[in-house]
Amino acid sequence: MTERVQYGSLQIAKELDDLLVEEILPGLKVTRDEFWSSFNEIVDEFVPRNNSLISQRENLQEKIDKWHLDRKGQNHNHEEYKTFLKEIGYWVEEANDFQITTSQVDPEISEIAGPQLVVPVMNARFSLNAANARWGSLYDALYGTDMISEEGGAERGGTYNPVRGDKVIEFSKTFLNKTIPLSQGTFQEVTSFQVHEGNLEVTLSDQSKVGLKDNSKFIGYTGEPDNPSGILFKNNKLHIEIQVDREDSVGKDDAAGIKDVLIESAVTTIQDLEDSIAAVDAEDKVIAYRNWLGLMKGNLQTEVEKKGKKFTRKLNSDREYTAPDGSKIKLHGRALMLNRNVGHLMTNSSILLKDGSEIPEGIMDAFITTAAAIHDFKSKGNSRTNSVYIVKPKMHGPDEAAFTDLIFEKVENVLGLKKYTIKIGIMDEERRTTVNLKECIRAVKNRVVFINTGFLDRTGDEMHTSMEAGPMIKKGDMKSSKWISAYENNNVDVGLACGFSGIAQIGKGMWAAPDKMADMIVQKINHVKSGANCAWVPSPTAATLHALHYHQVDIFSKQKELKKRGAAKINDILSIPIADRPNWSMEEITKELENNAQGILGYVVRWVDQGVGCSKVPDINNVGLMEDRATLRISSQHIANWLHHGICSKEQVLKTMKKMAKIVDNQNIKDPALKGYPAYQTMSYNYDKSVAFKAACELVFHGRNQPSGYTEPILHLNRLLKKI
Repeated sequence: MTERVQYGSLQIAKELDDLLVEEILPGLKVTRDEFWSSFNEIVDEFVPRNNSLISQRENLQEKIDKWHLDRKGQNHNHEEYKTFLKEIGYWVEEANDFQITTSQVDPEISEIAGPQLVVPVMNARFSLNAANARWGSLYDALYGTDMISEEGGAERGGTYNPVRGDKVIEFSKTFLNKTIPLSQGTFQEVTSFQVHEGNLEVTLSDQSKVGLKDNSKFIGYTGEPDNPSGILFKNNKLHIEIQVDREDSVGKDDAAGIKDVLIESAVTTIQDLEDSIAAVDAEDKVIAYRNWLGLMKGNLQTEVEKKGKKFTRKLNSDREYTAPDGSKIKLHGRALMLNRNVGHLMTNSSILLKDGSEIPEGIMDAFITTAAAIHDFKSKGNSRTNSVYIVKPKMHGPDEAAFTDLIFEKVENVLGLKKYTIKIGIMDEERRTTVNLKECIRAVKNRVVFINTGFLDRTGDEMHTSMEAGPMIKKGDMKSSKWISAYENNNVDVGLACGFSGIAQIGKGMWAAPDKMADMIVQKINHVKSGANCAWVPSPTAATLHALHYHQVDIFSKQKELKKRGAAKINDILSIPIADRPNWSMEEITKELENNAQGILGYVVRWVDQGVGCSKVPDINNVGLMEDRATLRISSQHIANWLHHGICSKEQVLKTMKKMAKIVDNQNIKDPALKGYPAYQTMSYNYDKSVAFKAACELVFHGRNQPSGYTEPILHLNRLLKKI
């Protein structure tokens, strides 16, 4: 049983109260009594509002279900459907045009376009790696991934392969030629660098001396001017550093002594309290909050073992350079960190209310994560503007956005912060938010710094909202469906129309395959070309490689172009992706079920049994994919939809689940990603006793009845059962 302390009508887990009293509040202007007393009052006022908003979701869903059921067998009348959505308050009328007025925004959000790394904050090592991913080695990123072909003797292996190394160097110098071209010649011809009278002077193999085509891109150096150890460049507001060391194992064989090219990579990172973690009780929440606090205090560290060696990982310091005029330059050594709180739906037993019910988790997150972030205000290790950046997921429409705004205002009042200190990121991942995006932004126009699209959650909600409309198209076909492209374009269109460019981020979703970097470099540039000034990546390596795209495209010029195009059509956004007279073969149905079932089981068994909220989970083809609850939502809703419409039977699905459980077991038993977690317990041949297997089945067979198709209620319940 959790030990609790009573404050007013609240029963607070002692470990949470201890964290607050002993680690978070010291140094702040608010006492324990002031904090809990104010929190108690606000909870009494806000919990009924929170519950009312959740009830509104359910009421709207019931009306939409009935609308479809009443017209079962009839052709879909789109105009009648749109009128209906307005009548019930699902789709609200747009008011006048406006521009956001958010101020005190750090340049990493307002001025610099680049990759955004998302990591589970419960894992200190991952959190530190992400924070330190502001700078990444291009040589390492290329050498260790499929970006460099293994043909011609360039295989990856345990020892350094000079053939592969040469390919890495050639790629890197070609990138430099394109990004910071010399006035004459190429970087392949460079033999030395000097700084002379404030200019970069480059000696080529023919002994000629040249400069840059655009000398303004040279902004600093380290070491001595006549023999610099680092040369700093800036392109599209992103930095590149050429590192020189003729004693280095790589530099000694390079004509110019270049040992590496550093790329400014993860400009921002989201430290996640939501979809990528498994936090179900006070014990879990305290771990997550403490890691976030350590990041904000700048003292988070963890012991890491790599290649048999143990060392302590800490946060990187800022980077220092000499400017061409001799003055000093200091650059941020870490990514600007945002915190993703949970949404309005979930509750947590960390705090019990006067009626014994659990605290709405999002309200608790807002208070605790903001209080922890105040510790950064003195050191300015994160925000230079003393802002707190909170990403808010899974909001449905303007009323919920306005409610979040009000919560943040109350937090500011309690903690003695200036109004609008807390900035908000809107996850555009629910259908009611998409169709009302302009009004959602209006509700938070004084503090919004971020909107983005999330294909998987958004698809999950699309399926759940229109569950009664008919059987959905196959999951793989969703990406090419009409509503998806309209949804993606609408997010950019609305953001630009509301004045985001130069103030706030417009983001795009995750690249889920961390081992397929060659594919990423081909495909993900489309996120930049679409007008997004940030896009999600799953690892520091991916951040370094994706950063190359932002050197190819001047995103702010691109946004000016896109602002002139016609806006995405609401008719397309509201088109329902149901199959027109489905006639899939049994083979097609089986393949779809197996793909979905394997993904569900692969993720759920780690979540429930191991407490792993995000990891590289092998798919049905043994390709490692970064999975989180969004992936689970779409897969479980898809099977639930096909079950409901008779595309498959319960017996067929159960048989498939059992078959896929065996495959998942074989994939997991020896997976090094699970090292350090409890010993893996197989699901197969133990179906009736496996908590994870039963949870996976529940997500499918009861998926239609889950609120908005979310997976959290079932996952949390079963994880708690597993922890007992």
